[in-house]
Amino acid sequence: MTSMEITVPPLAPTRGPARPATLRAPAGDDPARWAAGARDELHTALVEHGAVLVHGLGLRDPEGVAAVLGRLNVEPVAEREAFAPRQSYSPGVHSSSAWPPNQPMCMHHELSYTLGFPRLLLFACLSAPTTGGETGLADAADVLEALPRGLTDRFEREGWLLARSYNGEIGATVTEAFGTDDRDAVERYCDAHSITCSWQPDGGLRTEQRRSAVVRHPADGRRCWFNQIAFLNEWTLAPEVREYLVDEYGPDGLPFNTRYGDGEAIGEDVVRIVNSVYEEHTVRWPWEAGDLLLVDNIRTAHSREAYEGPRDVVVAMASPARPDTGSPTTEVGPL
Repeated sequence: MTSMEITVPPLAPTRGPARPATLRAPAGDDPARWAAGARDELHTALVEHGAVLVHGLGLRDPEGVAAVLGRLNVEPVAEREAFAPRQSYSPGVHSSSAWPPNQPMCMHHELSYTLGFPRLLLFACLSAPTTGGETGLADAADVLEALPRGLTDRFEREGWLLARSYNGEIGATVTEAFGTDDRDAVERYCDAHSITCSWQPDGGLRTEQRRSAVVRHPADGRRCWFNQIAFLNEWTLAPEVREYLVDEYGPDGLPFNTRYGDGEAIGEDVVRIVNSVYEEHTVRWPWEAGDLLLVDNIRTAHSREAYEGPRDVVVAMASPARPDTGSPTTEVGPL
């Protein structure tokens, strides 16, 4: 292939959020063929910058996204333990998670609570919203460095605990999360993935899993704040939504909640601190139809702003990681 120019938007003179590398694909080129030819350059840019934004690729449907994913020579990740429903188009290729458009999705790392989380994410904008809907990015190593040391020391020492209640009404159902409603199959999955589970008298399922809050990036060994502690915490919910859910299901029956690794509740002040640091390190830009964003899921957290109008962003997940959950700071293998 001919060499392509990858650029990084300049930072302001003062310290600011890390920016993704950007490039523009040749007009009229077949997206899958272009991806095959650009594979090495994309990987190099991804390792260096943590995210790569491609303009002008002209992606129009999930099949095109699947074709691009296939030409990148990476292993697709079949989603399990989803926190919200989404449509699956092909192996590793899904719709965005169902989430109210008038509510933002806070910063997180995709499926960071699983033992097979994707190291590579592809976001393809098939239709841009009228207003809002940007995907925000934040460098996980910078976020870790900026958070209060005492807070991160505790989470690095103890990890974090995710508690979930599957009630069939709020969030993903048991079938959507585990791919089956067979109790024996669900219990086998939980046992194999270090998840404690219990069936409730009403037939609902409750689970708990302890995970590392900090991992070392395989490329350079940098420690990264890698979790969904703030995003899946009760204090990130809109106040009226939290009040309704607690009244309806009780404090232990929320669809998801996070705690310190020893089981102690996380205060609202901690969630505000984490989200505030994320905000200070977030960069955003408007989507253009046909754009492709590649994200290193370990190094780079992502979010979604509230929006109006149609927004169709397809998500592809690949390169499963299988970390050692016994280590406070998890080691993750290379892509």
